Amino acid sequence: MGDVRGGIAGGQPAWELLLPAAAEPARRRGRALQEALREAVRTGRLAAGTRLPSSRALAADLGVSRGLVTEAYEQLTAEGYLRSGRGSGTWVGGSARAAAPGVRDLAPRAPGVRVDFRPGTPDLSLFPRSAWGAAQRAVLAELAHRRLGYPDPRGLPELRGALAALLARRRGVVADPERLVVCSGVAQAATLLGHALRTLGHAAVGVEDPGSPEHARLFAATGLDTVWLPVDAEGLAPGPLAASGVRAVVVTPSHQFPSGIGYAARRRADLLDWARSVDGFVLEDDYDGDFRYDRAPVGALQGLDPERVAYAGSVSKSLAPGLRLGWMLVPEALLDEVVERKRTMDLGNPVLDQAVLARLVTSGGYDRQLRRCQRAYRERRDALVSALEQHFPGTEVSGIAAGLHVIARVPRDHGPTARLLERARAAGVALRPLEDYGTARFDDGAVRLVIGYAHLTPSDIALGVRLLAEAYGPGAVRAAGTAP
Repeated sequence: MGDVRGGIAGGQPAWELLLPAAAEPARRRGRALQEALREAVRTGRLAAGTRLPSSRALAADLGVSRGLVTEAYEQLTAEGYLRSGRGSGTWVGGSARAAAPGVRDLAPRAPGVRVDFRPGTPDLSLFPRSAWGAAQRAVLAELAHRRLGYPDPRGLPELRGALAALLARRRGVVADPERLVVCSGVAQAATLLGHALRTLGHAAVGVEDPGSPEHARLFAATGLDTVWLPVDAEGLAPGPLAASGVRAVVVTPSHQFPSGIGYAARRRADLLDWARSVDGFVLEDDYDGDFRYDRAPVGALQGLDPERVAYAGSVSKSLAPGLRLGWMLVPEALLDEVVERKRTMDLGNPVLDQAVLARLVTSGGYDRQLRRCQRAYRERRDALVSALEQHFPGTEVSGIAAGLHVIARVPRDHGPTARLLERARAAGVALRPLEDYGTARFDDGAVRLVIGYAHLTPSDIALGVRLLAEAYGPGAVRAAGTAP
């Protein structure tokens, strides 16, 4: 075992680590000395088992009072960084472990990708910084001090009222502000609903096939199993639903993800009849309900039966997913449990962000933002369709009337899906095949891609399709020595 006076690597006396702390102003010197000792132990510069000098000797070396050193030793001994025994001195303990160097960022990234066609992301450069900043300044000037306390877990009354009016006007929902819960996006809405269903005795939830894999992961986290239920050209198939045994399903009826279909009227009616017959519930994920280009908006399913349908949405596509702001209109039978779960989960969403969004909605700024996004995304959709027609003739594109992505069925002469994806990666183009979103497989040899376009400029879209064509056109296949 070493002695701190004996030095560290390189021959420097170890007590010199504490000299900057000893030079601090008197009022801060004691705390700085404790922080310096604590950091030296954490980083291993003072190794476990190292004996520290007596408080008198260290105080003399540092030019500080003995009381400061004694207090530092006692505090770090109480915290477990040091250990001491009567007559045996003070030693560096073995409990502390050095923290991993640096601060990691685990946000999703796509390293090495030139053009990322994976769906689900809006254009974050369209975020209305000026309008948001103006609303924030107004809120900070007007918000009463008491409003900065813990909020109603359902959300600020002014935001719930503003959202209820907006959703009734734009999406045709039955919007009672007393049954609207502000949450951290649709992901938290699904989690809250999953816990409520578990409390009511549900063991499983049905999810669309194809559909978002995220739904299955979210419900699994609440202890619910998921059952994949097939979707056809009109919506969720009623036969498999009835035979599944589930009493709750999550659906995207206005613009099914990822197929892009809108549920037919009779399938909507069938779904609600099923929910009533099994005393069950439907979670309607209206993930991109505000973006319609070539057809009139389809009203939300919730408007037909608000006691059987929980309606969820967010600003993740219209503003930015990083805001973590969404909402859920909850059936009366589930409301108390959902609100209590929200209370225990996080005590409510941040007050300032809620107040700013309420201001943006009531001032008309949110509607202006939606119109701005609508124009930009329509232009980008048209750019994608044109690029596919030019570089991949014969490709069938569906789901283009609404939303932020399309389904592209590339003819079979471009080879199997795995080969196309491999060559796309080599060209710096990120893609997701339709088969990633469910259990269905196709035997016609065509490649089906889910192509997101909202976050890309028209020039980036053209570049990405061109790179893909160069990497995997019929000429490229023959050049590689592979039969098309």
